[in-house]
Amino acid sequence: MLPLCSSSSMAANSSLTLPTNSFLTLHHPLTSSLNISSSSSSSSLSSTKFNSQFLGLKLSHSSSSITASSLKRSLVFAKVSKGSKPPAFTLKDQDGKTVSLSKYKGKPVVVYFYPADETPGCTKQACAFRDSYEKFKKAGAEVVGISGDDTASHKAFAKKYKLPYTLLSDEGNKVRKEWGVPGDFFGSLPGRETYVIDKNGVVQLVYNNQFQPEKHIDETLKLLQSL
Repeated sequence: MLPLCSSSSMAANSSLTLPTNSFLTLHHPLTSSLNISSSSSSSSLSSTKFNSQFLGLKLSHSSSSITASSLKRSLVFAKVSKGSKPPAFTLKDQDGKTVSLSKYKGKPVVVYFYPADETPGCTKQACAFRDSYEKFKKAGAEVVGISGDDTASHKAFAKKYKLPYTLLSDEGNKVRKEWGVPGDFFGSLPGRETYVIDKNGVVQLVYNNQFQPEKHIDETLKLLQSL
C-alpha cells in the first residue's frame, strides 16, 4: 500500500501587513487582492492585508524594512517561456547518479520545480505525480522533480512515498536561477513551477500555481495528451 500523502488543508488565516506610502501596483500569483503603490523608490509599502495558504505559514510585517527598491530587486521574472529551449543542466538524482537534461532528448519530459521535500504542498504534488505516473508513461513522457534539497533528503522522500520518478538536487538553486523560476512572497520562498518540454527540447507549457499543487498534474497531462 502506498503511503498516504498529507491531506490536511494548507489554508491558514495567514496575513501580511505592509506599511504605508508604497511604490507600485503588483499583481502576484499569490493573491489578486494585494495592491501596492508608491511615490518614490525609497518609500515603504502601503498598508494592506491578504490571506495566504502556504503551509500554514503566518507572516506579518508592520515596519518599513521592506522598501520599494528592495521589493523590485527581489522579484524574479521567468527566463524560460513557451517556445524557448531551456538552459541545459547536469545534477545528481536521489541515488547520487548524474543526470543531464539531454538524457531526455527525443521524448517529452515534465520538469517541475518545487520548494522542498516533506512540506505539505510538495508532498501532495509529489504523490499526485506518482499516482498519475502511468498516464505520463502512456503519453511517452518522463517526470523530473527539482528542488534545492540534497540527495539524501531526496532519497528519503522518494523512499517514504514510493516515488517512481527522478528527483534532482539543485543545491544552491543554480538551475532554478538559470531557468528564472519566479519566487513567492516577493522572492523570499522558492516558487512552484512546472515545464512541459517536447521531444525537440522546446517548452510547450509553463505552469505556476503555489497553492494548488495537484493542478500541475492536470494541466501537464492535458497538454501532453494533445501533443
